[in-house]
Amino acid sequence: MSDSPDTADKALHARTKASPMPSATSRKLRVVPSGAAARATALSSALRTLDLECEGLQRLRGALDREQGAALGKAVATLAAAKGRVIVTGIGKSGHVGQKMAATFASTGTPAFFVHPSEAGHGDLGMITPEDAIVALSWSGESVELGNILTYSRRFKVPLIAITSRADSTLAKQSDVVLELPRAKEACPHGLAPTTSTTMQLALGDCLAIALLEHKGFTAHDFKTFHPGGSLGAALKFVADIMHTGERLPLVGENALMSAALVTMTQKAFGCLGVVDSKGRLAGVITDGDLRRHMGADLLSARTADIMTRKPKVVTPGMLASAALEMLNASRITALFVVDKSKPVGILHVHDLLRAGVA
Repeated sequence: MSDSPDTADKALHARTKASPMPSATSRKLRVVPSGAAARATALSSALRTLDLECEGLQRLRGALDREQGAALGKAVATLAAAKGRVIVTGIGKSGHVGQKMAATFASTGTPAFFVHPSEAGHGDLGMITPEDAIVALSWSGESVELGNILTYSRRFKVPLIAITSRADSTLAKQSDVVLELPRAKEACPHGLAPTTSTTMQLALGDCLAIALLEHKGFTAHDFKTFHPGGSLGAALKFVADIMHTGERLPLVGENALMSAALVTMTQKAFGCLGVVDSKGRLAGVITDGDLRRHMGADLLSARTADIMTRKPKVVTPGMLASAALEMLNASRITALFVVDKSKPVGILHVHDLLRAGVA
């Protein structure tokens, strides 16, 4: 029987009386740096952390380049062959990394989700089918919480990939593929908080996701399907999604008089004019700069072919809008014609990109 509250209070009072708190004079006061000293200490700590984590990544790279390369290839082939989903699991910090890993798989064309190992034994094993593949993360390879998933995977022959630092662990011995992480010093000065180890886990997960992405031929168009919202969704818009088409295009022929061309240029209000040849191909553009360079009494009677800049910078409908913005910024221009097989099919203005949230 447990102690009553009164009994517990008396026991606590007795212990407190027997072991009084040390006085302020007897305690060692810890001097906490402030101001410039604090900033220098924090910076030193941050740089040391980055150095140790970079060292861990270098060791991981070396391991993959040597003995772990074949295992990585087998892991990618196993995941690519799965007709179902990729199931990622892990406990503690490995579990947090696993959740990110599953999200990265899913967003890059490999259906995946995270199964918590503790919940697995309470019904979530039903989420895993023989057509799936499992990626299990455990630094020690001895996480008891993974036991139910390991048993289930062996019973129903679900492919199991282990990410662990111990090839002789229970997890590794039960797995079809073992990706062994190299031993590296944690950034935590006590060697306790998972830091370098989780960085390596995260990086290895990215290696798997990107290798799968490339194996499947996953494109930016596919990526956009899974990322329609937010700034990333805006950056993944294509030129074809934003460009002006049809009657909005400021186009004239090569032999048009500049007097008529200027009317078209003013009406369309893009600050430029496209000049097409007899086959409808974009032969050049006329910009405000071209007009200033040819300013004179003969300008209105000149032909567009004599004023235009030949071989202008153009984009295609399938180009990412962010890439088009970069081209505009690098060239210090405000508009680009969109061409398909050398024929203008649209025009893109920097203001359109800004309104779409691409910048």
